[in-house]
Amino acid sequence: MTNALDTDAADVIPFGPMLLGQTEKTLQALLRGTLADTRLSEPQWVALRLANMLDGQVDHSGLIAAVADRAKFADSAALVDALTVRGLVIDGRPTDAGRDLVTNVLMASDRTNGSVWRDLPTDDVEAATRVLNEVLRRARELATALA
Repeated sequence: MTNALDTDAADVIPFGPMLLGQTEKTLQALLRGTLADTRLSEPQWVALRLANMLDGQVDHSGLIAAVADRAKFADSAALVDALTVRGLVIDGRPTDAGRDLVTNVLMASDRTNGSVWRDLPTDDVEAATRVLNEVLRRARELATALA
């Protein structure tokens, strides 16, 4: 019997930049499909998600700084301003419309893309979570040191 993690050896990409990059690009393509009807770009989506995650913790300039720091978007002010113009964010905080849009996109994403990760073994998911968070922490640390 095979499990969800059985792959042909010829298809296995070793852990590293190529695997992470191809995974990211493929997930971005899925996200673009989910966002197609929202009139949000991927960077705007990231900024809106951050606004929702930081709800009540930052103001307008704080959200701009968070988008620049966490997402590494040089145009973070323009992204936050675009969300403000659309009524999705006010003073760095998501509006009800912004919260609803995030909820709807996440639900749509789970319906269409959830099968990618839904049945993965719990131990593997926990290990991948630890490893990827450590890679992210180290990459952020290195990016800060090189800036």
